[in-house]
Amino acid sequence: MVAGGSEGVDELTVIERYYDAVPRVSATTEEIGPFTLFVADEATSWQFYARPRLGLTDDVTADDVRRVVARQDELGVPRAIEWVRETTPSLLDAVREALPGVDVEEVPLMVSRRRGQDLREVPGRRVVLTGDSVDLAPVVGVIGAAFAGRDDHEPGTVGVRPRLLDEGTLLMVAGYDETGALVGGGSAAPRGTVAELMGIATLPAARGKGHGTAITNALRTELRGRGVDTVFLTAASDDATSIYAAMGFERVATGCILGTGDE
Repeated sequence: MVAGGSEGVDELTVIERYYDAVPRVSATTEEIGPFTLFVADEATSWQFYARPRLGLTDDVTADDVRRVVARQDELGVPRAIEWVRETTPSLLDAVREALPGVDVEEVPLMVSRRRGQDLREVPGRRVVLTGDSVDLAPVVGVIGAAFAGRDDHEPGTVGVRPRLLDEGTLLMVAGYDETGALVGGGSAAPRGTVAELMGIATLPAARGKGHGTAITNALRTELRGRGVDTVFLTAASDDATSIYAAMGFERVATGCILGTGDE
């Protein structure tokens, strides 16, 4: 289990332990030089990534990066590496040397410090899903459509989500508007007292009405009720950073992402 931690360096250590633990329920692993490569089980329909090995203190080189992406190529999985810049500062230059012209996304890593000021009530309702929820597949479809910028959607593939929901290693919340229409959703992956919020999205037609904030707050509230005391996320845009800041999230580091996964 991943335990909670204090602010600053200790907090980043807690988050690193979490990042190492969270994919293991649905992935196999390979140690390749300074990296742990997570390869998702076929049943998940997800894609994982390589991360710096837990506890790594040595600098990462361009050759190290070339070796791990060569293994991803061999396995037929996307070239994907994720890391925290402050924890592994040598990796950004190593990636850029190994893969000239590559696009590395740098996003704020934010931790929930407080509830947030004056969170307004949003019409509609938020529902915590279980493995047998009839709306599980529709929520997966809505989230996928929302990230693609579409309002039209169909039920998605649930994969291993029912098992993960029932065993408590996945939390999902569905968001409905005042008419009862499904407009968005989001998820978290609790491990002990730590959880990352992820995949929070609302359909384009429903944006600007507070649904995303309400879903985020519902996830956070449910996690607190389950004993999670370190709740964090990465913000994908300046607008999202501002919204999360207003909710009481504070930037503690920078997440670096080479390649993209599924949710």
